Amino acid sequence: MKKYIFLGLAFILISCRHNDQVVLETNFGDIVIEVNYDVAPNHSENFVKLVKSGFYDGTTFHRLVPGGLIQGGDPLSKDDDPDNDGLGGPGYTIDHEFGLKNVRGAVGAGRVKTFDKTEKKSNGSQFYICLQELRMMDGAYTIFGTVIKNLEVADKISWEPVDFNNKPKNPIIIKHAYVVE
Repeated sequence: MKKYIFLGLAFILISCRHNDQVVLETNFGDIVIEVNYDVAPNHSENFVKLVKSGFYDGTTFHRLVPGGLIQGGDPLSKDDDPDNDGLGGPGYTIDHEFGLKNVRGAVGAGRVKTFDKTEKKSNGSQFYICLQELRMMDGAYTIFGTVIKNLEVADKISWEPVDFNNKPKNPIIIKHAYVVE
């Protein structure tokens, strides 16, 4: 009997995953994100895997909507060609996982641009941070996390000067991203 109780407790402990916290160190300050494995396990695992591999280090926030959202995570933003920023990814996509809403502080996966509007796939690395409620995006984008500290840093970034394509005129760099241990 004790053996079965022990195995049951072990199973519960293994299946109860804590939500990781990720720190994005930017040239404007740090942003702390908590991922949500319960609602978006594939997106959360992917984001944490990329963070741990150093994928985001040196990328930029390549799209800003003042007071609305900031978008980053494109490896092409590391090169000297600003015209390809927003077009890259890790070479794979992720099926959508819906459940959370696009509210202030939500962290969502960028979508793959396709001609077929019914296909809903997430870019494997690009993400955005909502700075206001964006309900028109609910059901079209996967929310996999929440900014839990320093959302004002993302607010400040969003108001930086942009060109006609919403690309910042000055680089906004994710210097280093890491998982809080």
